[in-house]
Amino acid sequence: MPGDVLRFVSGPTPYSSWWLWLAVILLLIVILWYAAVFVATMPADRLRDIPALRDVHARLTRRRFAGGIRHIGERRRRGELSDEQAYDQMSHTLRSFLHQATGLRAQYLHVDEIAAGDLAPAAPLMAALRDARFDTAGSPDPDQLGAQAEELIRSWT
Repeated sequence: MPGDVLRFVSGPTPYSSWWLWLAVILLLIVILWYAAVFVATMPADRLRDIPALRDVHARLTRRRFAGGIRHIGERRRRGELSDEQAYDQMSHTLRSFLHQATGLRAQYLHVDEIAAGDLAPAAPLMAALRDARFDTAGSPDPDQLGAQAEELIRSWT
């Protein structure tokens, strides 16, 4: 009897090695999950400073805001938004994009201030959206302005 106990204790483990690999893989998944949550909740200005994440952040930001502009155009075509509401939401989305992409508080800048600074490439479109929203006599094409806004966002560097 004592020999049986000794043989059981000193013998090979009764578990397969794939349990160890499964534990390692699950641990890596948990670590990656926490890292993803940490990065996803990090402020945009910090993401712009991290070289490894800068390009990914910029690409995802452009994609997200270009999709937002497209969605506004779709809602206008379905009749959920008037032209003026669409222009307003496009302007708001474009200003939010500029803030996320550059860190400049574009939401609070006048078009003239935008034209005089680093956001100058966006100034003509911002002026066109402003004029379209408040000038009911003219008839700018909302789809064309939306396409211009999408193109500006997609090509922003």
